[in-house]
Parts: sequence; C-alpha cells; structure tokens
Amino acid sequence: MMISTKGRYALRVMLDLAEHNTGEYIVLMDIANRQGISEKYLEGILAVLSKNGLVSALRGRGGGYKLARAPETYTVWSILTVTEGSLAPVACLDGEANICERSAECRTLPMWIKLDRMIHDYFEGITLSDLLQESNASDYYVI
Repeated sequence: MMISTKGRYALRVMLDLAEHNTGEYIVLMDIANRQGISEKYLEGILAVLSKNGLVSALRGRGGGYKLARAPETYTVWSILTVTEGSLAPVACLDGEANICERSAECRTLPMWIKLDRMIHDYFEGITLSDLLQESNASDYYVI
C-alpha cells in the first residue's frame, strides 16, 4: 500500500481547514498558498472531499471551503478512504468479500487480514484534532 499525493494532500488540506476553523469559508487560493499545492490540483481534491460530505463548499463572493464537522470527528482513515479508495495491502482484501479462489487454502491470508486490520485501526485511531496537537506528534512515528 502506498498513499498517493492525492491522499497526502487531502490530509494537509483537512488539517489546514481545521487549523483555520473559524466557522468562515476559506478561499481556495489561501489554502493553496499555505500548503504549496496548485489551485487546480487542490480544486479536484476539495471537490472529492465536498462530494463525500467532509467539507462544505460555497461558490461565489464570500465562498470557499470549511470543515463540515468538528475536527475531532474526522479520522485519518475517513479522509484517506475517500481520496484513496481501498487501503487493502493485497488485492484479495480489496472489497467486501474475498473472491480469491485460493482463499480457503491460502497460508498467507491470515497475515494479510491482520495487517489490514492494523492499518485500519491505526488510521481510525487518529483524528485531525490529534494531528493538530504538536505535543503528540511523536506518538505517530518511531524515533
């Protein structure tokens, strides 16, 4: 599994919106400038986030983007699955049911299932609020 630029930028954008969460809409250009992301690329990411209800969008004068909910209600998992789709480590776990014809005798399947659960539980356990807390930054990586 490799998180794409789209997923990483979506996390940065959501953090930016959380950090500047005043209840007002934030102009696309301001987010793009702060994050060093092209407006065109950012517009596509925000369209996906808006379509999936993670951000509210308002067109026209005074418009822009803002979080649809409080920062503590967004998990990294919820953001990445909207932008990345599946985060399954192997194709046979990508989707609702395992359709691999070898799943009944696959000796590696339990390992992949455990890794899939670990990825889910790890990302589901981190919220935007958690990431905004600088004092907890070392909790997410090994030194």
